[in-house]
Amino acid sequence: MKVAIITGGSSGIGLACCEKFLKNGYKVYEFSRKNGSDNKSIIHIQADVTDEQSVEHAVRTVFENENRIDILVNNAGFGIAGSIEDTALNDAKKQFDVNFFGAVLCAQKVLPYMRKQGFGRIVNISSMAAPLAIPFQAFYSASKAAINSFTLSLSNEVKPFGITVCAVMPGDVKTGFTAAREKTDTESAYKDVLARSLSVMEHDEQNGMPPEAIADAVFKAATAKNPKPLSTKGTQYHLFAGLSKVLPTSLVNRIVGMIYAK
Repeated sequence: MKVAIITGGSSGIGLACCEKFLKNGYKVYEFSRKNGSDNKSIIHIQADVTDEQSVEHAVRTVFENENRIDILVNNAGFGIAGSIEDTALNDAKKQFDVNFFGAVLCAQKVLPYMRKQGFGRIVNISSMAAPLAIPFQAFYSASKAAINSFTLSLSNEVKPFGITVCAVMPGDVKTGFTAAREKTDTESAYKDVLARSLSVMEHDEQNGMPPEAIADAVFKAATAKNPKPLSTKGTQYHLFAGLSKVLPTSLVNRIVGMIYAK
């Protein structure tokens, strides 16, 4: 039986991914700091992606139990919102510790096993906020842009070992991510435009795709013979991704500003 590890799998996109892989015959291990899901067929291992010993122990446990690791889905992450000026540096670092370095750490701990077995697939969860940097979500956008660069670099490094790496960039998705977003002090020079920006973001997210749609995209990326290095889900997001490549950066950034910083 093939084995998948999914980080941040206790809710939202991560839980939807766990259930998608489970339905398709995978043995699923879910890493998170919280309690596991109510689905007892998903094997929960408590692990903090910012803690090296925690991740190393969790990955070793999976391999000792199964003697293989086919898929790693790096999904664990959270969002912060606020102006760059008002965001404490420690909060910005925390964003990168979870969203970026957490994925790096999980990949580092899985790769020795994948190299030994001669195969494996790593799917990183990025965001459309990577190619389209969102005002008042600068550090979230930057962490996801870093995921894209990490994905492309790693894919070339591990290719000779039979390992492939790709990333999925979701757009707006209706999950608990919106309510869990951490916000900086809104009593600042930016408070009015920040409030409007957050209102637009939250409206779009709560009217976005269900997490199951992203799970479908992740499963496709995880199982395709030749997955796209960077992919997204939904016609409008394919359009946005394409336009971000062909239009002048100044124009793309102006359009984003008109939506999220007016």
